[in-house]
Amino acid sequence: MKPITSRAGTAPGPGRLRGILAPLLQTVLVVAVALPAGIAIAPAFLGPDQPRSASASTPAWQQIPATLSGPGSDADGIRPLSDAAPIPAGAALAAQLNETLKPDGAGTFTGIVQDAATGQVLFERGADEARVPASNMKLLTAGAALRVLGPDRRFSTRVVAGPTPGSVVLTGGGDVLLGAGESAPGAVLGRAGLATLAEATVRTLKADGASGAVSVLLDDSLFSGPSLSKAWSPEDVAAGETAPLFPLALNSARFDPAKTTGPRPQDAAMTAAEAFAARLTSAAAAAGLSVTPGVARVQPGDAHDREPGKASEHGKDSAPAKVLAEVQSATLGQQVDLILQTSDNYLAEVLGRMTALGDGRAGSGEDAITAVLQQVRGMGVPTDALRAADVSGLTLANRVSARQLTDVVRAMTSGTDTRLRAALSGFPVAGLTGTLGGRYVEGAAAAGAGLVRAKTGTLNTVIALSGYVVDADGRLLVFSFVGNGLTPGAANKAALDRSAAVLAGCGCR
Repeated sequence: MKPITSRAGTAPGPGRLRGILAPLLQTVLVVAVALPAGIAIAPAFLGPDQPRSASASTPAWQQIPATLSGPGSDADGIRPLSDAAPIPAGAALAAQLNETLKPDGAGTFTGIVQDAATGQVLFERGADEARVPASNMKLLTAGAALRVLGPDRRFSTRVVAGPTPGSVVLTGGGDVLLGAGESAPGAVLGRAGLATLAEATVRTLKADGASGAVSVLLDDSLFSGPSLSKAWSPEDVAAGETAPLFPLALNSARFDPAKTTGPRPQDAAMTAAEAFAARLTSAAAAAGLSVTPGVARVQPGDAHDREPGKASEHGKDSAPAKVLAEVQSATLGQQVDLILQTSDNYLAEVLGRMTALGDGRAGSGEDAITAVLQQVRGMGVPTDALRAADVSGLTLANRVSARQLTDVVRAMTSGTDTRLRAALSGFPVAGLTGTLGGRYVEGAAAAGAGLVRAKTGTLNTVIALSGYVVDADGRLLVFSFVGNGLTPGAANKAALDRSAAVLAGCGCR
């Protein structure tokens, strides 16, 4: 059976409680999204300022608010948390999870729950067993990218003067979220637009006194090595789970930004270059210039420097080509959020290669794996038993334990490297956003709606959920549940959702 990764837009239709929950959960989202802000104030945040005894009633910070709180409000539940909240009793928690964490049919679940501040293990079942993590692999990639590049990094797509008079070179710098139209500063997908880039190019050409025809070249040489991993199934590539990797693309290598499934362009860089040439043709005509039909790739050795003023890859100084125009991507932090929300394999693999380049390595798939694992070790996570064949989780050849996944989440919530905090807002919110938007809407799992924040992972026989939640006593918990060898199509997401909901409601004694 071919593996199918999880993504936004593939969730089932709304459950029977959706109509009741949806308006209320929008208010809960205020609380859910505010949690990372609390972390930034108190990196080891764990609970309310004062200890409290277990109560049969729902605590104030988990109740649906009657009114929305404005910015800066002192509303209950939006405040720095402390370590005064009681830690759940492991035996009581285990008794509940052993009832919910059961496969539907074949296979087994492993898992672990930890107190975020202390690392105390509250529940574990085969936590050190190396398992196929599916898209939970993206947690490692997200953390590595934030450590190497920083959350504020942007990628530039440039047009530089070409090697012959009248030629211009569209140069990819790692932004695969380009839009075909005008730049949209408030967006992530389409923040940098090819129409804006074309118009700026024509303005510069006119200012420089250009006349006659302009020819367009493409420099997509930033990455090295094969554009596809041998670990990926050709069927998955054909289905559009990923595509050959390039350092520039429209819509994360999608034909239509509104369609996140189905086949992708197999030459995303040339597709983007042809779209740019079309926009340049329109802009040039209005300015009395013309554009020669067709786009050609620059030949090896002819590529101009992508970062003006930097030495070439061989260490020798080279004269930088004149930059005619430039557009910049959304920040890396925003792109990490998009990866975690939508579980896009293409974007994850590109960020892995950009992480490798930022770490001083070449931009191949193998370099991406090496760079990600090095940064995971830098988070304090042992990687001896970890096996990585890609950085998106598309292949069944990856092996990561539930403990390693939870250690990465804990580094994000409570570790000393504050750059990792930027990932927290990207975790999907149960019942509200991303790949959890269609889950937690009925049954026992509904108790976790608006409270659980977790990265999903799905292949045919694999399912995983790793994230964080503040329990009913105000204690921050991190967790990972991983199922392998499962019956394809069985109702195993429900088991994970019920288990995470147990954590949200835990006042376990």
